[in-house]
Amino acid sequence: MCLAVPGKVLDIEERDGTRMASVDFGGVVKEVCLAYVPDLRVGEYTIVHVGFALQRLDEESARQTLALFQGLGLLEEEFGDPWRAAEEARRGGGEPSVPGGQREVRL
Repeated sequence: MCLAVPGKVLDIEERDGTRMASVDFGGVVKEVCLAYVPDLRVGEYTIVHVGFALQRLDEESARQTLALFQGLGLLEEEFGDPWRAAEEARRGGGEPSVPGGQREVRL
């Protein structure tokens, strides 16, 4: 399943005439094209689908959506091993400390 996932813009640069951003999805950072939202700024939140920022999003909506996706197990499905690796690195290795294997998403 391909989701449109909210993330926070960490930095922006221009590459070959295209604005690109590093976007943090609660610990997993991906490169994202800003062609559809050219006025997006560092620190703002956006909805990203298949590598493209689609619209600006307020922080509370981003947090609620990430928490919902995390609770449904959709973030791990969407990000695969990089999501798990980032979470384990954040916790210092080992297994998640939340019962049932669920993990908390922090932005």
